[in-house]
Amino acid sequence: MISVQNLTKYYGTAPAVNNISFEIEKGTVLGFLGPNGAGKTTTVRIITCYLSPTSGNVLVDNHSIHTESLEVRKRIGYLPENAPLYLDMNVVDYINFMHRMRGDGTVDGSRIREVIATCGLEGVVHKNIGELSKGYRQRVGLAQALVHDPEILILDEPTVGLDPNQIIEIRNLIKNLGREKTVILCSHILHEVEATCNRVLIISEGDLVADGTPSELQASFEGKGRISLQVKNNCGTFLEKVINVPGIDRIINDIQITEGLHEVQLESVKGIDPREDIFRLCMNTNTVLLEMKREVTSLEDVFRQLTGGEH
Repeated sequence: MISVQNLTKYYGTAPAVNNISFEIEKGTVLGFLGPNGAGKTTTVRIITCYLSPTSGNVLVDNHSIHTESLEVRKRIGYLPENAPLYLDMNVVDYINFMHRMRGDGTVDGSRIREVIATCGLEGVVHKNIGELSKGYRQRVGLAQALVHDPEILILDEPTVGLDPNQIIEIRNLIKNLGREKTVILCSHILHEVEATCNRVLIISEGDLVADGTPSELQASFEGKGRISLQVKNNCGTFLEKVINVPGIDRIINDIQITEGLHEVQLESVKGIDPREDIFRLCMNTNTVLLEMKREVTSLEDVFRQLTGGEH
């Protein structure tokens, strides 16, 4: 669906994007990540034909951004971080206007109603956009990106400024859209990407540094694991024997909270999950297991390691 080929973009003598290549298949919900200034917004603007590259090419459904930019744009719906809204227009007039701009000048009323329902705008269709909350303005911005029924949807920070309820609503909407469309989601909210995307690209200083599913990236950076426990009764016996459980490397911490109640942190060998054996040991030593939690490498950990946030 999208083929990015040796894409490079310079601003003056400074490279914003440095010879990157990747492909996105139809039906992918892609998280496109990178710190500020990494080149992700530049890449997205080139894909949408808003900017021209210094060198390289992008093919969208086999149409080149250099020679068939209008065909490329027809296939893309784009919501930039600052949605392009006319605040003095009401919602339905604005969506009608964007529909005419992206089509042949006519309006398909059924499509307008469908987009309004999809974006949850039924209650504000006759309000001026300038009167709407940040959440509803984002919905209107999403509606303008969807109104021409594009095959590809590109969303740049779609949940910035939204409250937790609005974030969940937009996240669920993106998931639903991903069943029918190819979606590129640019976001700094990494747990949102984990919950929404089935593939992740990470760019840093103009270079593509990671590509895979969230679980693949987490597994590739996973080192020794940590298991946190809260146990009571016979804790001394338990601690003597837990070090012999297969996969346990060492006891990191043992903190006595109250008489007979301990919080314990264990380090486990990479690739081994000893939790079942720990549970059996608790039963055999008559130790009460109140809590057990395995800490795993998060997408945020991967991001920090790859983009210099953690040395």
